[in-house]
Amino acid sequence: MDLEQLWQLTLGEMEVQLSRANFATWLKGSRLVDKKDGVFLVGVSNNFAKEWVENKYQKVLLGIIRGFDDSAKKLEFVVDHRTSVADPTLKKITSADVRTFGNQMDLDFKVDPETNLNPRYSAATFVVGASNELAYTAASAIVQEPGTKYNPFFVYGGVGLGKTHLIQMIGNEIKTFHKGKIRPRYVSSEKFTSDIVWAIRNKRMEDIKKRYRDVDVLIIDDIQFIGGKEKTEEEFFHTFNALYEHSKQIIISSDRPPSSIPTLEERLRSRFEGGLIADIGYPEYEMRVAIIKGKLQEHKRSLKDSVIELIARRVKKNIRELEGVLNKILFYQDAKYIDIDEKTAEEIIEKSVQNFSRRVSDDHILKSVAEFYHLSVDDLLTRGRKKEVVEPRQVAMYFLRDILDMSYPYIGEKLGRDHTTAIHAVEKVNQEINKNSALNQKINIMRELIYKN
Repeated sequence: MDLEQLWQLTLGEMEVQLSRANFATWLKGSRLVDKKDGVFLVGVSNNFAKEWVENKYQKVLLGIIRGFDDSAKKLEFVVDHRTSVADPTLKKITSADVRTFGNQMDLDFKVDPETNLNPRYSAATFVVGASNELAYTAASAIVQEPGTKYNPFFVYGGVGLGKTHLIQMIGNEIKTFHKGKIRPRYVSSEKFTSDIVWAIRNKRMEDIKKRYRDVDVLIIDDIQFIGGKEKTEEEFFHTFNALYEHSKQIIISSDRPPSSIPTLEERLRSRFEGGLIADIGYPEYEMRVAIIKGKLQEHKRSLKDSVIELIARRVKKNIRELEGVLNKILFYQDAKYIDIDEKTAEEIIEKSVQNFSRRVSDDHILKSVAEFYHLSVDDLLTRGRKKEVVEPRQVAMYFLRDILDMSYPYIGEKLGRDHTTAIHAVEKVNQEINKNSALNQKINIMRELIYKN
């Protein structure tokens, strides 16, 4: 395996762990320049990125690289102006490389410069299950009659559950179904924000208005990131109104519902809530099996049914994580020239789970839960029975058990209760999330807070 293949596998792992904004800002386009005597040299685009990645991500990156190459002892970072993905001097990865290592880059597909849509996000590759059936049904109706049904369409869900695939799929299917007569445009909220900043600095707001209002379908990803950015929110508000008044379709994604984006202006929140809001939940077992089989078919690979079923049973929370584990198993299969059995797959999965667990502490979980409920950690630890603290405390106990698999006596002691209280709390949350959609939404949002932080 050469340096480029090793680095793409490493970036695939990091993409699962970071928010899209952080990954795009600090690591996208970076490269592995050289390795010698266990020292791996990583090239980034500028000094600011070098300092940030060195301080924030060095240990995590080194741990991931060691998972693929146990000779790695140290990472060093340099400014390398060839890290731009558009640089023609960089070696290109072939389609065969992509199939061999199953990485997540969209190298076989070119993004349409007119629409910003990636053709890999199609209905043919979107796996439908109970967790996303409502969102998919609405998307299918929008494709046939954009601007008349479910406008705006707001879809939300955790990281790696397929939101970007769904909303880009709508744009691609609209282009095909209406034979190019209806013009979609996809943009991430980060790109929309940077365009607004550029326009203000260069006094070119009219250009931006034309770009985003002269379309038939506007698709904006991760809308939560514009919260608190006054100029961006204001321009998006006016763009939203201009499109809506002319029956143009608006499609929005977020990691949480509008009511749970605290920094979002009320007038925008009310606009979003005026259409259809659909959530994408965690994929059920059968859907996870279908996703794995689809990926194997896509890359012309095969695994034993028992191994596929093992992966689906063990990796439950995140489609990207599911793909990441599958990539590791396929890589191991190629490196060792062996058929993967259940025992080997179990070892690879266990290592992936342990790597995550080591990065999350019990104090980190308590802090994330307290932050979500606008409480202090001390509020969770007090012995009082205030109503506003009961649910947060039970949720904290649930996460300590669900994510870190801590014992009930430890959980009880950590939160100043006995083990029977901890058992009751975990069982209650487990039961409620299956029938209480509001609590289920909260759990999903908090889980993402824990993962991202």
